[in-house]
Amino acid sequence: MSGDARLWCDRLVRGLGQHEFDLYALSRTRRQEDEGWLPLPPHVSRVRTAPLWAAEEDGVRYGRRARRRFAESYGELAGVLCAGPGADGADVPHSVDGQNAADATGAAPGSLADRFRNALHGLAELARDEGGLVGALRSDTAVRALERACRAPGALRTAREARVPDLLAVTAHLERALRPLSLDWYGDDGLGAADLCHATAGGPAALAGLLAGHFSGVPLLVTEYGVHLRSHYLAFGSDAATPAVRALLAAFHGRLAAEVYRRAAIITPGNAHARRWQERCGAARARIRTVHPGMAAARFTEVGEAPDRADPDTLVWVGRVEPAKDLVSLLHAFAEIRKEEPKARLRLVGAPAGPEGEAYLGHCRALAAQLFPDEAEGLHAVGDNPVSFEEIGGPEAPTLADAYASGAVVVLSSVVEGFPVGLVEAMLCGRATVSTDVGAVVEAIGGTGLVVPPRNPRALAEACVALLRDPERRERLGAAARARALELFTVEQNIAAFHSIYLEIVSHCPVRRVVVDRAGEPLPFAVPAEARVPGHWTGPTARVAHRAGPGWGLGTAMRPTPRAATEGAL
Repeated sequence: MSGDARLWCDRLVRGLGQHEFDLYALSRTRRQEDEGWLPLPPHVSRVRTAPLWAAEEDGVRYGRRARRRFAESYGELAGVLCAGPGADGADVPHSVDGQNAADATGAAPGSLADRFRNALHGLAELARDEGGLVGALRSDTAVRALERACRAPGALRTAREARVPDLLAVTAHLERALRPLSLDWYGDDGLGAADLCHATAGGPAALAGLLAGHFSGVPLLVTEYGVHLRSHYLAFGSDAATPAVRALLAAFHGRLAAEVYRRAAIITPGNAHARRWQERCGAARARIRTVHPGMAAARFTEVGEAPDRADPDTLVWVGRVEPAKDLVSLLHAFAEIRKEEPKARLRLVGAPAGPEGEAYLGHCRALAAQLFPDEAEGLHAVGDNPVSFEEIGGPEAPTLADAYASGAVVVLSSVVEGFPVGLVEAMLCGRATVSTDVGAVVEAIGGTGLVVPPRNPRALAEACVALLRDPERRERLGAAARARALELFTVEQNIAAFHSIYLEIVSHCPVRRVVVDRAGEPLPFAVPAEARVPGHWTGPTARVAHRAGPGWGLGTAMRPTPRAATEGAL
């Protein structure tokens, strides 16, 4: 994870000191690995890493039987991705309580969902038996299997139009996405020894959790603050990829998301916006628990509880500079604001996000210079632009709290937004806000701020002018916003929610194994009492084995796993 999600993961692990964690990290880039590791708390037993950005040739050479197994499983996967609308008739939709007439996972035998799951399992079992999949996923066999599926009767129209470059591009993407299948994480000395696997994102991280459940029966908890499938759609929605490539990759990620949601014991979206995406992809409502991100409120306490000493004519925007933030609309809105409030000023505080952000920042600077030529109060005064571009750490905004404290109103003008972290930070600072209605903005602010449609500079300007002219209303909204943020979006609330969910999952879906202490003796109270006593609270996935005596006294050999009472794999 990176950015705000990395902070959330770190706070969660440190806050749950009563649990023992193993961390399994999938890195996306070399730069992410070179940034170094955070100091680990004592209840983290170990960290295992694997790069998704590069995979060296594993040197595995399959025999005839292994090649046939790969061709069958990969061909089945390709057939599911290329299947046309008529082939999906066997799929069984979820009911609101997650139960249907198919099976416990919601997939009828022979349906596309069942075939997709069997293909993944077949490839994972082949990787476990033979030592890897990297070479096979890059082979001509994989390309030919995909081509046959695209040319098969009943295939998607866009898939039938795929050419050789399209087939190579899709095969390369599938190889990267399926790299977790080749990892040696799923044995009794890895994820198989955990009581719970907590995937902190969809996609590859959740795929590792699926395999832990398949091989060892480890229950899966999936947390998504940004829906992986939505991120894929945004990344591949441009004209850079051909329609065939977009269709096939969308089919893969859509099927993977649906399988993750079917197999997860509990799904925890960070907001209602993410929850709607998950439900649309097949997640059962009965297994969804909304857990809002936890924000560190202490650093905003001084600003939030102090009297408002900000310039009453100043608007503040804080965030990463990128096109999705739509600063162009904000600048045009500010031009309208200046017509009504000539003393108004706008502070844009934030650093550009990558090369695209650098270019966008340059465009915004040029637009600000064009809309607001430097103004001077008199003939002998130096001209000054009412729009300033700053970064956190500068003399005007040494800290994030200082940036929010410098304005009377905080503005968010985004056209795309997940959970608005910057908006919640402004709420913790007790600031009145004007925001665009995107993502989870309305859910976050409730009735404590003004909301306008995105890409509407006139509406944004009118809302800002209304708050600039009414200091009493600003004060009321700011106080209500801080109270709401402290109630819903703190680290303590987030950690308490996940602690409760951990215990719920472990009690409903216990992993059946013997847990021993350092001396090799059975560890008392290693699993919850609910796991031993039959009852409705154990849930439909639990199976209680009635035995005449303790499990470790039976003749069946079981591999001991020296772990503490409760261990999670994050």
